[in-house]
Amino acid sequence: MGHAGMAAAAVRYLGSADAPPVAALPRPELRCVGEDERAPIPQAEFRRVLGHFATGVVVVTAPATNADDPQAGFACQSFSSLSLDPPLVAFMVGRTSTSWPRIARAGVFCVNVLSAGQGELCRAFAVSGADKFAGVAYDAAPVSGSPRLAGTLAWIDCTIHAVHTGGDHLIVVGRVDALGGEDAPDGPLLFHRGRFGRLEG
Repeated sequence: MGHAGMAAAAVRYLGSADAPPVAALPRPELRCVGEDERAPIPQAEFRRVLGHFATGVVVVTAPATNADDPQAGFACQSFSSLSLDPPLVAFMVGRTSTSWPRIARAGVFCVNVLSAGQGELCRAFAVSGADKFAGVAYDAAPVSGSPRLAGTLAWIDCTIHAVHTGGDHLIVVGRVDALGGEDAPDGPLLFHRGRFGRLEG
């Protein structure tokens, strides 16, 4: 039996009536970190070292809620799948983002996974204050109605499930309502050390 089979068997056992009761672990004591306890890590060095971690790139979009609250979208590299059951994904957004309040008010969003040829599209959605959707082809995602951008590798249509704080960012968890994707010859758009790249196969 492989690792996946053993894990599935363990989950079935723990959910059965024969399983012994599991005592809850005590909650950890939470406290603020004092200024004198902070690691002396300059922000520039933090960015430089973390830049070695290559990521994919997505554009998170949300529908307009009214004439005064237009559709929203922003480029994001902090995206991840989170849970299979229930199906959850997560993205991180800066607290100062001007797009996030509109996404929050909509209560839904669509994650558009960019292909290697969509670097310029990504740059357009990384700019603050401009009409990011000008000249961009898209249709409505089937459940949320969020803009589903043309030419992407995949799309994930979500309802906001939870929002957690994470320093100067927010951690947004979405429950997946619908999704789709297809292989593309040029593969995904990658981001590494401040530059776009692509997979070499």
